[in-house]
Amino acid sequence: MSEASERIELLIKKEGLEALRNSTVMIVGVGGVGSYAAEALARSFVGHLILVDKDVVESSNLNRQMQATHQTLGTPKVQAMKDRIHSYNPDCKVDMIESFYDASMNELLDQKIDVVIDAIDTLSAKMDLIQACAWRKIPCISSLGMANRLDPTKVEITTLDKSTGDPLAKALRQLAKKRNYTRKIHVVFSSETPIKQNVVIHPDGTTRKDRIPPASMVFVPAASGLACASWAMSQILKSVKE
Repeated sequence: MSEASERIELLIKKEGLEALRNSTVMIVGVGGVGSYAAEALARSFVGHLILVDKDVVESSNLNRQMQATHQTLGTPKVQAMKDRIHSYNPDCKVDMIESFYDASMNELLDQKIDVVIDAIDTLSAKMDLIQACAWRKIPCISSLGMANRLDPTKVEITTLDKSTGDPLAKALRQLAKKRNYTRKIHVVFSSETPIKQNVVIHPDGTTRKDRIPPASMVFVPAASGLACASWAMSQILKSVKE
């Protein structure tokens, strides 16, 4: 039993730790939610992480994203996250995909992947990923709206049909219905009513999100990332229990 992993092994036994070491998790979106999911899984000795994100670290990320520091500003988020992971777990294999996910990238899912964590902001891409995972029978969990909220205790794991009070959840349900998608969608959502953020920050922005960015602090996105990681781990450990 190595000292670095001994506390984990005490909790999930040698067989559980070995299952994590032999597992692969893809995290799509490595921002406020995805960076905490990646951190938790790497510190849990998941052997292989695939990180997908096109953004670079910006100063506006410093308040809530795990890999965001003054030293990583301007660095691709996936690279900064990989470097951080290797600072404490050099044995974790980290593949970086510097791109925003869309359906044209679904071949990535044809490799051995045990779980997918969806931390995408774009609704259509979110649904594309959920469907692509379902088609390949890859367990997938989607993080819903975490911005404009403050209370991490309102974050919970459920299915999309049981989520309430979240505008993103409502929009995702409507899109699933439009596509005649009837399978259960596992989600992490917050039951906290979001504040209304209408302050224009960048008047010249090309999208509403650019002009009026969502308000956010670390508490709720981090809670969602940890919940997503916990769910992913539980899926991996099912094989041990079975």
